[in-house]
Amino acid sequence: MSLYHPKLQQFEERLKKLFDEVDHYIEDRYGDRFPLHPSRPGRGQTANPQADGLFDVGAAFTAGFGSQLGRGYLIDVTMATLEEVEEGVRQQIYQDAAAKVQELLPVHFPERHLEVRQEGNHFKIQGDFGLGEL
Repeated sequence: MSLYHPKLQQFEERLKKLFDEVDHYIEDRYGDRFPLHPSRPGRGQTANPQADGLFDVGAAFTAGFGSQLGRGYLIDVTMATLEEVEEGVRQQIYQDAAAKVQELLPVHFPERHLEVRQEGNHFKIQGDFGLGEL
């Protein structure tokens, strides 16, 4: 039994599909630049793009306490490599991922006004998260 409302589950399933697309995009652009962590499956070896390949791209909801921007979904890009990644390269990958999320939001959520905004070193999806009549 789930503790989440079905409308929230539907929203997050759609968000997962969006992030799977972003994961593929980032893998295509940067996946061959760094060696994969030895314990990480290669790209496409699992049913979930977050569980294989060099990148794990996703988001986590934050209530936004202490944030100038408030609540939203923080975009997270994790690299599965033992190699040191220069900060400039890491930031470029993160910016490319955030730009791709912004591009895909109206495709996956045409009925909502959602946008990616930057706060410090973080990118956050903000906007209409309403679930309608519960």
